[in-house]
Amino acid sequence: MSASIGIVANPASGKDVRRLAAQASVFDNREKAAIVSRAVTGAVSAGARSFIYVDDTHNIASSATLSLPSCCSVEKVDSIKTSSSLDTIRGAEALSKTDCIATMILGGDGTSRAFVKGWRDAVLLPVSTGTNNVFPRFAEATVAGAALGVLAAGGVQLEEVVMPVKIIDIEIEGEEPDIALIDAVATSDQFVGSRALLDASALKKIFLTRAEPAAVGMTSVGGLLMPVTTDEDSGLVLDVSESGTLVHAPIAPGMFQSVSIGSVNKVSFDELVELQGPCVLAFDGERERVLKAGQKATMSVSRNGPGVLNIEKTMQLAAERQLFKVVE
Repeated sequence: MSASIGIVANPASGKDVRRLAAQASVFDNREKAAIVSRAVTGAVSAGARSFIYVDDTHNIASSATLSLPSCCSVEKVDSIKTSSSLDTIRGAEALSKTDCIATMILGGDGTSRAFVKGWRDAVLLPVSTGTNNVFPRFAEATVAGAALGVLAAGGVQLEEVVMPVKIIDIEIEGEEPDIALIDAVATSDQFVGSRALLDASALKKIFLTRAEPAAVGMTSVGGLLMPVTTDEDSGLVLDVSESGTLVHAPIAPGMFQSVSIGSVNKVSFDELVELQGPCVLAFDGERERVLKAGQKATMSVSRNGPGVLNIEKTMQLAAERQLFKVVE
């Protein structure tokens, strides 16, 4: 029997304020179900026989498993159905107690972050729903599912195809710690509000695990000045200053704004970045936490986060090993 593949689909992804204030695409839940269905088909074709899905409020994952052949087993992990990130966090915690070898996550940066909060050392295959994501992959679900199936069926080993990714740990004085997978940003906002970061004038400090000039969001601000790849054992810190260097960057889909950067520096894995309130902290593109006046926080980057399945390497090894060759 193959190892189990986890499935998480976020009904709320692809529907936030960026669809109104910027030009981000909208993903309805019918399309999400179709994506999961294609992934499951690919996984079964590659040898997967066991699936565990987190029950969601719109039955996206469950509907995609209805047509599975009788040789497959399907297990449901109940969701607390708060229609918040807590659903994903609790679902991840439940999946961590199963034989799930890897999990396909359908959603944006925030969905992946919530999952990692519940299961930090998970193996993920995050598939993007939308135009403003950095952590998830823009991948055809059929092939993404096939890669998961190859792994679940034992055609490749975890150490061959899974890379540990960088993560930012945030320690907040007197409060629970937090994490970010792509960016942790301090803003001059007083409230969390609509969550999305769409006003460059409010930015104070940007901490990045990767700085990509070909991406959208905070990562592009750093990427257009000093690129940092996923493979580099470092992060990037940018301090915003009124008298700094202006960089014109796409902070959201269809939305360029100028950001004045006073300094930009690479940060090693053992280096702490300090903050002090008042400010609002945003993680992976969404305002999350409020620092009161005088309250301190420290941030650090490491490679002690989850692993991400490399689709291309998995399928390349599958081809070399002729795992899809039909023997008559």
